[in-house]
Amino acid sequence: MAIAIALHLLSAVIWVGGMFFAYVALRPVAGSLLERPMRLTLWSQVFRRFFPWVWVSIVVLLATGFWLIFVGYGGMANVGGHVHSMLALGIVMMLIFAHLYFAPFKRLKKAVSEQTWSEGGTQLNKIRMMIAINLALGLLVTVIGSAGRYL
Repeated sequence: MAIAIALHLLSAVIWVGGMFFAYVALRPVAGSLLERPMRLTLWSQVFRRFFPWVWVSIVVLLATGFWLIFVGYGGMANVGGHVHSMLALGIVMMLIFAHLYFAPFKRLKKAVSEQTWSEGGTQLNKIRMMIAINLALGLLVTVIGSAGRYL
């Protein structure tokens, strides 16, 4: 059980921490220092490197989460409401990410390769909004996961 918990936490830290860094630190600097073509190229490449880690994190979060629920605790009936909340919010986050990945990110990569900077800016803005939502949800899930049983 300890390995599952550790892997679960590491996956959450990679995903949520990566979003926090990108949104709070990298985004403002890139926006203030780089012209649109360079900024869009930067984000396309950053996401290209980060998103595979998000996919791995999603797989590990689901595998370890369900293992903990069903093997560690004997099923959904035996876990607290905070676990149900974490699962529900986590699935919402995963669906948002899947949409982000297969729609605006795909269009961002295409816009960068074709150098259609206006379209790239539109797609990056959509990605930014979805990351903001997922970051807020991820921080909420972190609070629920760490303090939920005590609330």
